Amino acid sequence: MLTSLELPDATIIAASVKDPPAFAAVFDRHWAEIHRYCVSRAQGAGEDLAAETFRVAFDQRRRYDARYPDARPWLYGIATNTLRRHFRTTARRAVPLISRALGFEDDALGRVEAQALGPDLAVALQTVASTDRDALLLHAWADLTYTEIAHATGVPVGTVRSRIHRARTLLRAHLEETRDERA
Repeated sequence: MLTSLELPDATIIAASVKDPPAFAAVFDRHWAEIHRYCVSRAQGAGEDLAAETFRVAFDQRRRYDARYPDARPWLYGIATNTLRRHFRTTARRAVPLISRALGFEDDALGRVEAQALGPDLAVALQTVASTDRDALLLHAWADLTYTEIAHATGVPVGTVRSRIHRARTLLRAHLEETRDERA
């Protein structure tokens, strides 16, 4: 008989519909990775956001598409949406001084990420559309494949490729321009 460590995520999630404690195996398997992703984007709030990701996943487990044996893309999709909601909510509460200094008053997500990621990277990321930025960060920080990002974000793989290429091109150009200005 297979143990929960040997079963695919899809099997465990399906079993957890009737046996909720079974979902703990998915949590145990993916917590560290989702936690790192959330903390890398939201610093101190990351732990709570990672926990919220798993709460949402648990609540939505009946809707999990069992055709996908690995739940990582699904969990990263939930984490990305949770982070986006967090950034919007946080931005509504206060406009950080760094945001004003960097000219992010009109972009809630940019304001919060500017504070969390540091000025140079935040400025560079601000030049990238949010959908492109999310795809790039899922690839760079979460180490998801293009196919997994497509699954996480609900878009075709070709769209993911375009978004990541566009984001890299814009970031590279902006960071090179910033470096040249300082030289």
